[in-house]
Amino acid sequence: MKKTVLACSLLLAQYLVAAQVKMPAPSTTQYVKQDFGTATIELTYSRPNLKGRTIIGKQDAYGEVWRTGANAATKLKFNEVVSIGGKLIDTGTYVLYTIPKKGNEWTVIINKGVTNWGADGYKESEDVVRFTAPYSSNKKAFTESFTINFDKVLAESLEVVLQWDNWQVRFPITVNIKDKLRSQIEAALQGEKKPYQTAANFYYEWDKDYAKALTNVDKAIDANKKAFWLYLLKAKIQKELGNNTASKEAAQTCITIATEAKNAAYVSQANDLIKSLK
Repeated sequence: MKKTVLACSLLLAQYLVAAQVKMPAPSTTQYVKQDFGTATIELTYSRPNLKGRTIIGKQDAYGEVWRTGANAATKLKFNEVVSIGGKLIDTGTYVLYTIPKKGNEWTVIINKGVTNWGADGYKESEDVVRFTAPYSSNKKAFTESFTINFDKVLAESLEVVLQWDNWQVRFPITVNIKDKLRSQIEAALQGEKKPYQTAANFYYEWDKDYAKALTNVDKAIDANKKAFWLYLLKAKIQKELGNNTASKEAAQTCITIATEAKNAAYVSQANDLIKSLK
């Protein structure tokens, strides 16, 4: 009886010691959150290391669905509707799979199997979209730990970059924010506090509706006659409308007020604009 109790005590002690020791994971988990435009993408994946092996590039790796990482399936979460591979993807969480292929392109898959462990449980019927993405290699570049990151992050697009060993795969994700911004601005212009400057910037930079941009910048200037930055914006808008005389006049007003405010940057920008007028 005493031996049994002693054996149980030793096993319990070993279990408690093991429970207190956290061993490092062979493939670490990484979480990345990226904003672009008014959208946010959340990426969760595990990063295997090469450890001197050849993983992608072995004959038996081609043509098979890959979890695109290690451990659980790689996940992408969107808080707004985005476009991937020419298809609109609704908000929510999805799985990213790839199919490595010989040559200069891979197959990329956005799938609904968020409970899958790696590629186990993958069903083609749960694919949301499948498309090809360019594959490239560079023997001078080397990445030990499999990496997914975001590159060329612009207001309406970014690129997802997969890289490992000496290869790289890229594909774009886009979002339509112009329609959303337009509706928000038009609604705000009906309110008590009218965002004329914001509206002018939107119609000039995003919508390319220069007539509306001019209307709104004039109203913004009426509310703040000393806003030299608004005169520069007006000069840019008039230039796009082909009215160089009015553009030069607005730029000169910007120079006068900006000089009084000791803002050399706007003085310089206004002079550059005048020089660009034909």
